Amino acid sequence: MATKKNLVANRAALAHKVRYAIGHPHRVAPYVKRAARDRWLAFKHPDHVGYYRAVMASDTRRNPEAAVGSRTHDRWLALGKMQFDYLREHGLTPQSRMLDIGCGNLRAGWHFIDYLEPGNYYGIDISPDILIAAKRTLTDHGLQTKLPHLTITQDLTLDFLPDAHFDVVHAHSVFSHSPIEIIDECLAHVGRVLAPGGFFDFTFDRTTGTEHQVLREDFYYRTETLIALAAKHNLKARFMDDWESRNHGQSKIRVTAA
Repeated sequence: MATKKNLVANRAALAHKVRYAIGHPHRVAPYVKRAARDRWLAFKHPDHVGYYRAVMASDTRRNPEAAVGSRTHDRWLALGKMQFDYLREHGLTPQSRMLDIGCGNLRAGWHFIDYLEPGNYYGIDISPDILIAAKRTLTDHGLQTKLPHLTITQDLTLDFLPDAHFDVVHAHSVFSHSPIEIIDECLAHVGRVLAPGGFFDFTFDRTTGTEHQVLREDFYYRTETLIALAAKHNLKARFMDDWESRNHGQSKIRVTAA
């Protein structure tokens, strides 16, 4: 059964927060605690990348799997396999050269690494802490001989990567945590690294109402906003309807060269 998405709620609105608090009183204290932490981190790191890197460091210290959005190990396993199965059904082959933006602790990455030919997986992330956890995942699954690339990055200009190299670019639960200028930066440069016939899949938190953000951690966008942003950079984007049947709260868009 697909996850039911609330596409109209404005989670930043006071009325929504009050209704949610009344309906979920056990979640109020954790929310207040997280909001206080995030305000402190935002004060120390006014730029978004520095801020979110600090968020990831804090979350990873508690639990690397929870830091990438999995409340339990079983859910971590299920979400990783969901991403892998979807891409394999949509053209990923062992010969594909793959760029995984926001690879995290290899929730899906270890499946990709195991499946792809040695050296064909390139994972990048802004968080050194989560990349250390990624290396542990790699070791735990005995995938050292696959020689994956795991690289920290400061931005999404992708300027250290070669032209027309990657058949598949993937960003799961990255734009859901990104302000529009970071998404724009990625879309401005991803076309350069896509191989002929390649595609870029990304998930996002979808709304049909007011675009908004919560705690500078979760950003909600309309589909047409992101499709228009891709078109600005001479990219063709389409909403992936078949992803909606998966048990995941986010939606997915595929980008190709126009």
